[in-house]
Amino acid sequence: MKVGFITSEYPHPKVSHAAGIATSIKNLAVTLVKKGVEVTVFVYHQKENAVVVENGVEIHLIAKKSYKWFTWYRYRMLIQNYVNTIVKEKNIDLLEAPDWTGITALMRFTVPLVIRFHGSDAYFCKLDGRKQKFKNFIFERKALKMATAYIAPTTFAGTETQKIFSLDKNKIKTIHYGLQLEHFVNETPNTFNKNTLLYIGTIIRKKGVLELAEIFNKIVEQQPDAQLILIGGDAPDIKTGNASTYALVEQLFSEAAKQRVNYLGKIPYSEVKTHIKNAHVCTFPSFAETLGMVTIESMALQKPVVNTSIGWAQELIDDGINGYLVHPTKIDEYAERILNLLKDETLCLEIGKAARHKVETTFNIEQNAEQNIAYYNAIIK
Repeated sequence: MKVGFITSEYPHPKVSHAAGIATSIKNLAVTLVKKGVEVTVFVYHQKENAVVVENGVEIHLIAKKSYKWFTWYRYRMLIQNYVNTIVKEKNIDLLEAPDWTGITALMRFTVPLVIRFHGSDAYFCKLDGRKQKFKNFIFERKALKMATAYIAPTTFAGTETQKIFSLDKNKIKTIHYGLQLEHFVNETPNTFNKNTLLYIGTIIRKKGVLELAEIFNKIVEQQPDAQLILIGGDAPDIKTGNASTYALVEQLFSEAAKQRVNYLGKIPYSEVKTHIKNAHVCTFPSFAETLGMVTIESMALQKPVVNTSIGWAQELIDDGINGYLVHPTKIDEYAERILNLLKDETLCLEIGKAARHKVETTFNIEQNAEQNIAYYNAIIK
C-alpha cells in the first residue's frame, strides 16, 4: 500500500510550523512505514521546494507562492498538480488531508481522498461560540463533500462535524490518534517537582487559559508555594482584538499568583517531555479540541491530568479513575480537583498508573495504525 498525506505542518527542521496535527500525522506515518506501507507527505505553505526523507517517510515541501490575481485558487491548483504528478510517479493508492480551511476544496485527485477531522474552523467556531467567516465554511464544506470517506479522532468530533456539514455518517470512521509508547516512558513517576502545575498549548481563549488564570488564583490561596508553568506560543485574541492573549491572562492573575507563574513560550518539542515528567499535575481546561495530543502524552508519562469535561475528553479520561474531568467554567470545582492531587501524592501515583494503562489500551499507535490500514484497504477496494 502507498499513502500520501497533504498537510501544512509536520515535525521536521525544514518545516515552518508543527503543532498537534503535525505530531499525530508523524506518529501515524512513521508507524505505517514500519508496517510496510510506503508514505509520502506533502507539506504546503513552506519557504522552499525540497524533498527530504526521515524515518522512511518521504517529505515533499511545497513553497508558498503568491500571484497577482486569485492566489487562493491558483496556489491550490499548484498543490493539486504537484500531488497528482507524484501520485502517478509513485503509484500512490490513497491520499489523506485535514479538514482545517478546506485546503482540498476545488482540487481533483486521481485516487480516493480521505479527510481526517483534525478540527475544521467551523467545528472550533461552534464549540467556541464564535461566528465563522462564510468563505471558510464554503471551502470546508466543499472539501468535505468531495472526499471519499472520513476519519474522526473521537466519536464526539465525528458527530459534531457530521452535523455541521450534513455528511453521510456511514462514511465516518472513528480512529483515535496514537502514541509511539516506547518514546513516552517515565521510569521514575514518584520523582517530580512538588506543587508544579503544567499547561501545554497555544495561549488562546479557546484553550481555557483565561479560566486557568482564575483557577490558579484559587490554588495559590490554599497552596501558596504552587507554581504554574505555561508552554506554548502566544496568539491574538479574536474577541477583544488584543495582539496578545497572554497579556489578557496576565491581567487576571492575583498579585500572589503572578509571582508563581512561569511562561516559557514556545520551546523545542524534545524539551516538552522533560517538563511533563517534572510536573506534579497537568491541566488542559480547553473549550475546543478534537482529541488533544498533550493530554494522552501526559497520561502516557503517568501524570494525573485534570481536563475539561467537554465531549471529546470523555473518550480520553474516565473521570476519577485515570484523571479528572471538570468544565472550565466551574472555577472552584476545577481548583479543588487540582488541590486534592497536590495534597495527596499516593493518589497522584495511582491516577498516573491508571492513565498509562488507559493510553496503552486505547491510544497505542501500533494498534491504531492497523485500524487505519484496514480502513484504507476498504476504501481502495
